[in-house]
Amino acid sequence: MDVTERIGELAMDAGIRVAAAESLTGGQVCTALGATPGASDWFAGGVVAYTIETKNLVLGVHLDIDPCSAECARTMAAGVRDALEVDAAVATTGVGGPDPQDGHAPGTVFIGWARGSHVGAREFSFEGDDPEQIVEASTRAALEMLAEILDGMSEDEDR
Repeated sequence: MDVTERIGELAMDAGIRVAAAESLTGGQVCTALGATPGASDWFAGGVVAYTIETKNLVLGVHLDIDPCSAECARTMAAGVRDALEVDAAVATTGVGGPDPQDGHAPGTVFIGWARGSHVGAREFSFEGDDPEQIVEASTRAALEMLAEILDGMSEDEDR
């Protein structure tokens, strides 16, 4: 079973809906989730917010927040969770390269998550010769993180 099928199974078993907010990955997370069989039962959708202005307008990210930061990733995840009224969400932001941006090296990525009222983020440092490699690694990491938080939700219910 691949990670998107696992996400679907976990979401269906818990009776919840999920969403994604993307910057760096430009819709790749949503594409993967939406292509999963049965996604219409658990995937609410997502927001691609590439600029800080769009992140602010749609997801509530303050204009003075570093777009390549844990704070931005957490705010994006909470913003899409609230906007789409879902139980869990994941968000991606960072520098795809090939050049550094605002003092951050290419491959510096933050993936945020929101689960109920809880939010968090994790920093990643991906290697790659071109932005496509960074986007692919970031998409995979975001999907794995979503599966991880959904698995955590089912464990919480078991207690």
